[in-house]
Amino acid sequence: MTKRTLSETGALPDTPSLPARVRHLVIVLGDQLDARSTALHDLDPAQDVVWMAEVAEESTHVWSAKQRIALFLSAMRHFAGALRAQGLPLRYTRLDDVGNLGTLALELDAAIRALQPDSLVLTAPGDWRVLQSLRAVAAQHGLALELRDDAHFFSTVREFAAHAKGRKQLRLEYWYRELRHQHGILMDGKEPVGGQWNFDAENRESFGKSGPQQLPPPTRFAPDDTTQEVIALVNTRFASHPGSLRSFGWPVSRAQALSALKAFIEQRLPLFGLYEDAMWSGEAWLYHSHLSSALNLKLLNPREVVQAAEDAWRAGQAPLAAVEGFIRQILGWREYVRGIYWTHMPAYLERNALDAQAALPAWYWSGDTDMACLKDAIGQTLDHGYAHHIQRLMVTGLYALLLGVKPQAVHAWYLGVYVDAVEWVELPNTLGMGQFADGGLMASKPYVASGKYIQRMSNHCKGCRYDPALSTGDSACPYTTLYWDFLLRHEPLLQKNPRMAMQLKNLARLDASARDAIRSQAAAHRLAQQ
Repeated sequence: MTKRTLSETGALPDTPSLPARVRHLVIVLGDQLDARSTALHDLDPAQDVVWMAEVAEESTHVWSAKQRIALFLSAMRHFAGALRAQGLPLRYTRLDDVGNLGTLALELDAAIRALQPDSLVLTAPGDWRVLQSLRAVAAQHGLALELRDDAHFFSTVREFAAHAKGRKQLRLEYWYRELRHQHGILMDGKEPVGGQWNFDAENRESFGKSGPQQLPPPTRFAPDDTTQEVIALVNTRFASHPGSLRSFGWPVSRAQALSALKAFIEQRLPLFGLYEDAMWSGEAWLYHSHLSSALNLKLLNPREVVQAAEDAWRAGQAPLAAVEGFIRQILGWREYVRGIYWTHMPAYLERNALDAQAALPAWYWSGDTDMACLKDAIGQTLDHGYAHHIQRLMVTGLYALLLGVKPQAVHAWYLGVYVDAVEWVELPNTLGMGQFADGGLMASKPYVASGKYIQRMSNHCKGCRYDPALSTGDSACPYTTLYWDFLLRHEPLLQKNPRMAMQLKNLARLDASARDAIRSQAAAHRLAQQ
């Protein structure tokens, strides 16, 4: 087999000569860009080779947006440059290399045939599909695939499985408290600092009529030569894919990720908790961290992020409510969804407890809708590959849930459009939290609300043609119509859930004529979305 060029760009040196005999072929995937990865712990440049490959399949198995594709490719190329700078042997296949075979499995097969390694080494990946594919290649060649724990997380999947054993329902709060105790985070001896485990009552306010004031500018990074090269490649190779790269500015290296962390701690963390659920038209960034892509690519370690936040509180630079709310997202939620994913795959992917079968509206790929909140959230998503958690849960996710979209279609959209989307974190958030497709394994109730919620937490309704107070008529808000229709369609199931008692009590006040009018309006709205 003819050896391909291993240079990254014209500006970087080629990799050192590869060993004549290869002991370990060390696999590094596009979301494992951590120099301290367990796969690299005992790497011996005299007898081991690092393998990385850019392949089209990872951008097309779900129809990925340009921002997501560009971030992964640029971050991979920067990481490859860092490995070369350390003098590590590297076999790196670029997407635009002549003869690129298009899938991880085929490229790994080619690398094995060329290098004849004794074994393969891999840090546990974040995608079930990828793991099965790589295992199959290893088995085909009769090679051992050493799967190492991902030390990037606070916990192991085994620890979560032990926590989950015997529980019919899994709840974040209990796992979060267990990890706080275990790692001594925001603890005063055996008790939580401040005397309570969470501070939701002090957080989650709206901006009010005046809107957000004196927002700090987002921490963005001008594309360097490597990123510019990737942007040109993506715009050519994936021209038909959704979104735009005009605004691309995500951190693509360890140094940039650390800079983004520092800026968040100093500029946004103090008001993060207070406004973590608030939305405002045309304001994409607000007080959120924008660190999830760097965390999920492994450019940042969650331990250093949590430590930075706790240090800010102890130094009096941020209130406890904001710091606890932020830490809970990382130490709690992030660890929790990973445990859900790996203890319930692959069956979890097929769950559809509400038997939702509708198609995802085509305008999810364009933002071409007259619903102001959705137009803003989807437009922002396509422009930046980003939306904060309430926009995902209570705007795009809520609408899909109320409409009755098949959860696997919602999953494919979320996995494709967001720069921080890796399946281990995206799938449980979408199917479990957003769409209640797992029937309550992960969330204690469906997160459903009428348009009044969006009105309370944003200014979207002020400029919208729909009235969130109305469920029927020409001006009725589709969220409000579909909310009542959702309760009507699933009333027998929801009656078994004590957390839905108040909503069902309100539903019981509707007479037969009101129910028929809501059903009719909801059916007409669904028909219009086809």
